[in-house]
Amino acid sequence: MPIINRISEFHKQMIEWRQDIHSHPELAYQEKRTAKKVAKLLKEFGVDEIHEGIGGTGVVGVIRNGKGPMVGLRADMDALPITEANKCDHASTHEGVMHACGHDGHTTMLLGAARYLAETRNFNGQVILIFQPAEEGFAGAKAMIEDGLFEKFPVDSIYGMHNMPGVAEGNLDVGPGPRMAAADNFEIKINGKGAHGAMPNESVDPIVCGSAVIQALQSLVSRNSDPKKTLVVSVTQFNSGHANNVIPDFASLAGTIRYFDKTTGDFVRKKFPKIVKDICEAFGAKADIDYKIGYPPTINDTNAAKFALETAKEIAGNKASDSQEPMMGSEDFSYFLQEKPGAYAWIGNGNSASLHNPSYDFNDELLPIGASFLSRIAEKTLGKN
Repeated sequence: MPIINRISEFHKQMIEWRQDIHSHPELAYQEKRTAKKVAKLLKEFGVDEIHEGIGGTGVVGVIRNGKGPMVGLRADMDALPITEANKCDHASTHEGVMHACGHDGHTTMLLGAARYLAETRNFNGQVILIFQPAEEGFAGAKAMIEDGLFEKFPVDSIYGMHNMPGVAEGNLDVGPGPRMAAADNFEIKINGKGAHGAMPNESVDPIVCGSAVIQALQSLVSRNSDPKKTLVVSVTQFNSGHANNVIPDFASLAGTIRYFDKTTGDFVRKKFPKIVKDICEAFGAKADIDYKIGYPPTINDTNAAKFALETAKEIAGNKASDSQEPMMGSEDFSYFLQEKPGAYAWIGNGNSASLHNPSYDFNDELLPIGASFLSRIAEKTLGKN
């Protein structure tokens, strides 16, 4: 079954919603205008219940028909602190803030599904529409869960999707297992001893020490971790000194660690500080380490991914596949998948600028495809009346 005809009929209105949201981007936990627009539209659609302020600025809608099971559909709403380079009519009106990741499109696709499902109610159970704040590094999914999301709305499964530049327009890709990586972050301050650059023997050089730390950390990947498991250690900042003839007394390093497997994460968190401190001790320096555990890996449930793929094929035909390759980026939909079975899919954005790029824009041709996919997920999960 292709794109749902009824959804195609209001495609133009979906474009208007999307471009309006794009023009008024809001950062994490500041999505007040977006949340109000979502709540207003859900009310116009005849959604049975609308709950605002969950997890800060999150919105949850409930469409009820019968006493069957409960399925969750999720979209994220926040934008990024990026200055938009596009000159289109719907470009950002907020200086330094833009929808550079397509959350405006994700929100609109779920709104389209909400309108269709509220009109037709061709299912037996409850559809829980989850409009989430603060995906971009601020764990809005976790905030909603901690605010009682699944106690108030105990869904049996949950589904979401993300647009993907470089994937052919309208492709729907979903597979089982790890889809996106965990993302831990670290900051290290190496405390040494400063001296004149002409008298290095009087120093404990934090720059030389820091260079050794950076090289040693790569042994986590090359000589310590299981080679069959993915691990990425990236030092992305190295700051020290202010003069070309002075050895400074400290250096600051920062970076990120990515992995798919919990045991790999546990191993890294145990081994990482030992490597840093032992190297610094060998140089006569000391290290202050701030290791932050970030988003967990996004792991699709095998059965839910199979079901989502079957549904995707009904919508996209041969443009649906399980060729979704794992990515080392992170996504806080992972918190939902730790609590409930479900799956996270890609929808191809075509030949657009990359995510988090000032020239990125969501492809409006995807709106009825994504809305149809989410709608069919709900109908098939809950069973048609």
